[in-house]
Amino acid sequence: MDKVLLITGASRGIGAATARLAARQGWSVAVNYATNAQAAEDVVRGIREAGGTALAVQADVGDEAQVLAMFQTIDTELGRLAGLVNNAGVVDVPARVDSMGLARLQRMFNINVIGSFLCAREAVLRMSTRHGGGGGAIVNVSSAAARLGAAGQYVDYAAAKGAIDTMTVGLAREVAAEGVRVNAVRPGLIETDIHASGGLPDRVRDLSPQVPMQRGGTANEVAQAIVWLLSDEASYTIATLMDISGGR
Repeated sequence: MDKVLLITGASRGIGAATARLAARQGWSVAVNYATNAQAAEDVVRGIREAGGTALAVQADVGDEAQVLAMFQTIDTELGRLAGLVNNAGVVDVPARVDSMGLARLQRMFNINVIGSFLCAREAVLRMSTRHGGGGGAIVNVSSAAARLGAAGQYVDYAAAKGAIDTMTVGLAREVAAEGVRVNAVRPGLIETDIHASGGLPDRVRDLSPQVPMQRGGTANEVAQAIVWLLSDEASYTIATLMDISGGR
């Protein structure tokens, strides 16, 4: 039987690329989305047409009730979870800290940080041998912004991803002896829709000269790292923050 994997924010970008690749590697994939049901169903249909198993599940990860309902659906429809990719995340329009309002900050941390904690909690409750589980792997999607700070653009986003880095290391050590491996990837400039959602559709092109490799990365290049960290080939790797940034 295929192992069950939940990828949050999997209707587009890195999440969608990871869903497709993981399905090819034999995972049964729960494709989470917040609002764009059509995009999620398109990912699911592509996986099924290629012979894989996938299910679209709606939930705003910043809402605990929706997270609980999503995990219940996965339990019922796909079976016991063995993998989680905390990929759902948001940016906002470029702004300095001295002009950020409370609502922006609450949205940023609610989705990017609290959502990741809620999903990790539910995953550990299903995977950990302490709770009768058979083990598993969690991969958090952080960002090179956690190292760089994103000054003048989105320090709030960078700070939220810094929290993800710390959570990754702490949770990894907490559940390492319980059969659960926790790691993170830190993508750099990647060609996805997230830049346009923050009002910077040309950001990758504009900043590529700052990357030693002189180009942005692709969602699939990040997905390759995520799927490796989920796999048994990474069996002795925990608490690792893997930079996928072309050297930036």
